[in-house]
Amino acid sequence: MKVKEIMTVNVSSLRIDEELSLADNIMKLGRIRHLPIVNGEKVVGIISQRDLFKASLGSAMGFGEEVRRDFLETVIVKDIMTKEVTTISSEVDIKEAGRIMLEKKIGCLPVVEDDKLVGLITETDILRHFVSM
Repeated sequence: MKVKEIMTVNVSSLRIDEELSLADNIMKLGRIRHLPIVNGEKVVGIISQRDLFKASLGSAMGFGEEVRRDFLETVIVKDIMTKEVTTISSEVDIKEAGRIMLEKKIGCLPVVEDDKLVGLITETDILRHFVSM
């Protein structure tokens, strides 16, 4: 089975110049853990929930949600995103996608065709597929 058969196609993404607070809002409201970062249509980074947590460590130190929100509004996505992103083609077998995620210890792979973001496959997508077999 190919990645294109189980990937998410309506992927939320952000531009490199967006505020981190927007990433936080999208991830909370959409209940998602990964946001590809694009420059035009090309994937140039990714932000995970873990990245947001590290960026807003102040809230864990007792400063509260309001201070955390104010801080996130001062940080730009490109300053905390992971810049070296492993991507995958929609034609790759899902077992290979899973192997790559395990090997690199990552939770998702942006799916690209001709340098354009066309989807996202996560460890949850792969697990859901194999559990439903």
